[in-house]
Amino acid sequence: MRVAAVDLGASSGRVMAADVGPGRLDLAEAARFPNGPVRLGSTLHWDVLALYRGVLDGLGAAGAEAPLDSVGIDSWAIDFGLLDGTGALLGNPVHYRDARTEGVPERLHATLPAADLYAVAGVQELPFNTIYQLVAAAGSPQLEAAHDLLLVPDLLAYWLTGARRAEITNASTTGLLDVRARTWSKDLISRAGIPVGLFAPLLEPGERIGELAPHVRAETGLAGPVPVVAVGSHDTASAVVGVPATGERFAYISCGTWSLVGVELPAPVLSAEGRAANFSNELGIDGTVRYLRNVMGLWLLQECLRVWPGSHLTALLAEAAAVPAFAAVVDADDPAFLPPGDMPARIADACTRLGEPVPQGRAATVRCILDSLALAHRRAVRAAQELSGRAVDVVHVVGGGARNALLCQLTADACGLPVVAGPVEATALGNVLVQARSLGAVSGDLAALRELLVRTQELTTYEPRGDEAAWASAERRVHG
Repeated sequence: MRVAAVDLGASSGRVMAADVGPGRLDLAEAARFPNGPVRLGSTLHWDVLALYRGVLDGLGAAGAEAPLDSVGIDSWAIDFGLLDGTGALLGNPVHYRDARTEGVPERLHATLPAADLYAVAGVQELPFNTIYQLVAAAGSPQLEAAHDLLLVPDLLAYWLTGARRAEITNASTTGLLDVRARTWSKDLISRAGIPVGLFAPLLEPGERIGELAPHVRAETGLAGPVPVVAVGSHDTASAVVGVPATGERFAYISCGTWSLVGVELPAPVLSAEGRAANFSNELGIDGTVRYLRNVMGLWLLQECLRVWPGSHLTALLAEAAAVPAFAAVVDADDPAFLPPGDMPARIADACTRLGEPVPQGRAATVRCILDSLALAHRRAVRAAQELSGRAVDVVHVVGGGARNALLCQLTADACGLPVVAGPVEATALGNVLVQARSLGAVSGDLAALRELLVRTQELTTYEPRGDEAAWASAERRVHG
């Protein structure tokens, strides 16, 4: 069976074609296209029409060799498009790194206390959460005219099928879902001053959204019918399906622009301690909960490379491996690192504020970033265990960060646990597996899906080494 996984990231999108069946899971990139912010006036947007064009071209490429049996879409969370009563888009979605939500959480929490919000939605307080974006947009002409709100993957699925639906793993990141009842929280939506009627009916992963519309099939050259299947449309939900775990006692790090660090649970943890630690309860496949915390991730390194013309990552990582450990460390989650900008200068400034030596040169800056990320991974893995009561024997690193051998080894050293790195394409693989199970090409529970990954994917294990006392000392330098 051949399925297409549309996987949209913060810097690029791609369409992956997969041939899948019992004992078989072959994945290949059919098309890749750029994705990046577009500043118009003072507002940072996504170019969602360019993304849609890339999706159409990619689906055509994916189905060129063999007919497609289904399509699934995942993307980053949080961001959304607003539609008018005719279904027309009311403007390009605003980028989550836009400044419009500055000060909004504090303003909202004056009337909707953070504790009340967490007790229902259970999400990590991040300034760009959907609930804060909507509060920031209150009174705007677009929101006043809006009839429907669709998160990015739901919006693309609507354009492909004509069906307006909301996939639940992504909906759970908005701050507007009752994470225990797995329904939209009309109470939270009303208390935030948001129109209740904006939100589409919810779907679980594995349910069919619809079929490619005739005009889409004509444009892509695909023969119908081609169902569009709801997958874990939040890319981290799909990535966690793609974790090749062999038991329950594991932590995962979905490592890319962000590092999403956590454990998989059967139920949410809505404790005051979890809220204070800024842990999120995001819904997963088959009724699971992704109990996790966002760590700034490889964004720090990506932004450095953007302002270092001519730099090559492979060479920089080799040079960074030779830099003494812990020469300088920072808090990887410093809010100063969130917006785009001159990241090397921001890291130097953070070192100065902490009384750390300022890294001298690019390799030293890279080593500072990787040591600091490994420390952040350590903090999040340990906090996840303590807050959830779920002990961890192994850490799985999936996504692009699984290619970074130095970061994987440092994470093993920092956590004092083996790290299993791979698959790099965990998100696309998780997307594919949910589609394939929905179509009957594979069967079984999450453990069965993951067993297929263990048999078919290339994995690398990093055993912990080094000095626990040295990591504890570095941690104290950052957090006291």
